[in-house]
Parts: sequence; structure tokens; C-alpha cells
Amino acid sequence: MGKRILPKSLRARLAIVLSVSLTLLWIGASFFAGHVFRHETDEVFDSTLREVAERVLPLAYEQMLADEDGGDGGLRLPPVGGHEFISYVVRDGEGRELLRSSAADGMHIPSGLAPGFHTTETLRTYTETAVQGTIVVTTAEYLDHRRHVFRGALWAFIWPIAALPLLTALVVWLAILLSFRPVIAFRDAIEQRGRGNLTPVDGGGLPSELSPVAASVNALLARLRNALEAERSFTANSAHELRTPIAAALAQTQRLIAEMPDANRERARSIESALRRLTRLSEKLLQLAKAEGGGLLAERPSDLSAVLALVVDEIARSSEADDRIDLTVPDDGVSSDVDPDAFAVLARNLIENALKHGAPSDAVEVLLDADSLTVRNHGPVVAASEVDRLMRPFERGASRSDGSGLGLAIVAAVCRGAGLEFGIASPVAGWADGVSARVTGLAGSN
Repeated sequence: MGKRILPKSLRARLAIVLSVSLTLLWIGASFFAGHVFRHETDEVFDSTLREVAERVLPLAYEQMLADEDGGDGGLRLPPVGGHEFISYVVRDGEGRELLRSSAADGMHIPSGLAPGFHTTETLRTYTETAVQGTIVVTTAEYLDHRRHVFRGALWAFIWPIAALPLLTALVVWLAILLSFRPVIAFRDAIEQRGRGNLTPVDGGGLPSELSPVAASVNALLARLRNALEAERSFTANSAHELRTPIAAALAQTQRLIAEMPDANRERARSIESALRRLTRLSEKLLQLAKAEGGGLLAERPSDLSAVLALVVDEIARSSEADDRIDLTVPDDGVSSDVDPDAFAVLARNLIENALKHGAPSDAVEVLLDADSLTVRNHGPVVAASEVDRLMRPFERGASRSDGSGLGLAIVAAVCRGAGLEFGIASPVAGWADGVSARVTGLAGSN
């Protein structure tokens, strides 16, 4: 494929194409104007040659009459003063000179020319006759003089507008910049919708050619918003419908265990354990569906430190691990447009994963700052080659602890949907062991 000549930006393309086109047009117009100017100056000079010839003819006639009365022929007029640009020679019908200007000697004005204009290698001449061809006046001008005058006049015409191409480019760029402001605002508004903001895009001020595009984008956003709302509604209803029968079955199993003889309770406890695993699995699957379904950004920023405190408190009470979680949050809170429910799901899975796979005797450190959430724990080092695998659904590490293998997959899905960065480091920086999970970008679009 050939090399790209024009840039990708439409503004830059228009600026370059219009500037180059206008510059070429200006150059072409300058050449045409120069040609016209040269033609007009030639006409002016020719008119001067003719005018001088017509004025000299009466003098020549008087000189001829004087010669007939006994005067001396070949009269030479004294110089008028200064340099002569137009010279003349007056001859009779036989070619004898009657009059000539002071500068005519060195010009070698040819004789025997027919009436009218003629051009030699060095001269432009005009010849006119009178008294039935007995008086012949020839005026002449050096061609170099004409060229010198033309070049001087043309340069005086061109140099003031030599900066026109640069001024043209500047004006074109400013005009395009002002004209494209609504288009750039429209582009930026669409880019902001990329992280889950599905509000309509303001198409006001767009050119008529792009107004249908804005309407189509808003219609697409509306359909997508409706689809996500339907999916979230389905997820919430499914969670409710799944929890109720599972909880009922678990309650009946627990009652059955209490009423059964000790010899038969072991099998019932196995059923109870399976129902508890099913409860946790269904909850994780619903969390994963929510994370992959979108809607992970809120319309208004909220304080994530309060959400994190509630999550830590709930985990500590439910798992009896209140003495293993070391929480650190800023005093002034953390404002972010990440959906609080999505952040709660993310934080819960990171903390539960650290509690489950970390060293039982060591605390899990949870640190929240203005842009990131970090959860780190002591425990076995995880190889770098294993990190990507553990982020896939239903993939588990070497630990024998009970789990579904969905925790890190849910965290990764939430981060993708909310535009966050998620990374795992092992061992923890400054430690000999442990795993550090870090989510960054919480303040990215706040």
C-alpha cells in the first residue's frame, strides 16, 4: 500500500487542501495578471511611440519647407535633457535624414520600414508617412527599457502580497477551526459515553449534514439504555427468584437435620453444604452477569470510602474475620462515578479472595486512595504466568479452600466495564511473599 499523504484529521485535510488550492490559484492568477499587465504596458508604450511620431510629423513638414527655401538639411535638434527613452528619425522619400533626436545615432534605427509597428532584436519601432510618402517618421524604443519597466512594476505589484499564501492558510485554518467546533464537541460527547454514560448526545449547532448522525446516535443510545435496563431488571429479579427457593430448601434441610436421628444426619449435612455452595455460586454468577452487562457507571459521583466501609463490616461479621481486615481510607472520602453497587461487588470479591487464599494468621490490608483500591495479603507467591489464567471464569489456584473460581473474573469484568485498570503483583513490593491486587482509575472520569 502507498504511503499516507494526507493526515487523518478532517480539519487538517481541509486546511491543507484549501490552502494549497488557493495558493495555486493565486499563483495562476498572478501569472495571468502578469501576462495581461505585460500586454497593457506594451500597448501604452506603443501608443507613446505613435503619439511621438504624430507630433514630429508637423515639425518634419516645416523642416522640409525650410530646406526648399534654402535651409541646411539634416537638422539635428539639441538634447531635451536627461536620458531619452524614445528616439526618432525623419527621412524623406529617398531615405535621406531630415530630423533626428539626440539619442538616435547609437540606436541604428533601420530605414525603409513600412508604416506601422515593427520589432527587431533590440528595438520596437513605429513608422508613419505623410505628404504622399515624401516624409517618413520612425520612432524607436529599446526593448530592454520596456522589460526593465515591466519588471519593476510587476515587482512593486507582487512583493506586498507575497505573504498571501501564509495569510490564506491562517484564515482557512481559523475558519475551519470555528466551523468544526460543534463537530468536535459532538465527538467529545460521544467519547464520554464510552464508559457507560448513555445519556443523549447534544446535537445542537451541528451542520445539517451531521444532524441525522446525532439523531441516529441518540436513538442507538436509547435502545442500548433500554436493553441494559431490561438486563439489570432481569438480573435483579433472577437474584430474588433464585435466593428464595434455595433459602427455602436450605431451611427445610436444616430442619430435617434437627429432626433426623444422628445416624442419618451426615447425608443431610452434605445436602446442606451443597445448597450453601449453590447459594454462593448463584450469587457469583449474578455478579458476573451484572459486571458483563454494563451499567457500571453512575450519573452522579458518590463516596466510595463509605461503600468500602460497609463491605468490610459485612464481610467481617459474616466470616468472623473482623480482626484480619486492616482498612485504610482517606478522611475526606473518595468521590468517583463508578456505580456504588459495582464497586461493592468488586471490593467484596477482592477482600474475600484475599481472606480465602491468604495466610490465616496475617491481616489483609485494604487501602483506598483518591484513584485506586489496593488489597494485599501474605501467602504463597503466584507466578506471573498464572495471573492471566486466574482471571478467567472458573479457574482456581493451588489453594484447597472452597470457592467457585469466579472472584477475580468478576473483578476483571467490572474493571473492563467501568474503564478501570486491574493488576496483580506477587510477591508484594517490599515483602518476601504475598499477593497485591490493585484497581486504578477510580477518579478517571470524575
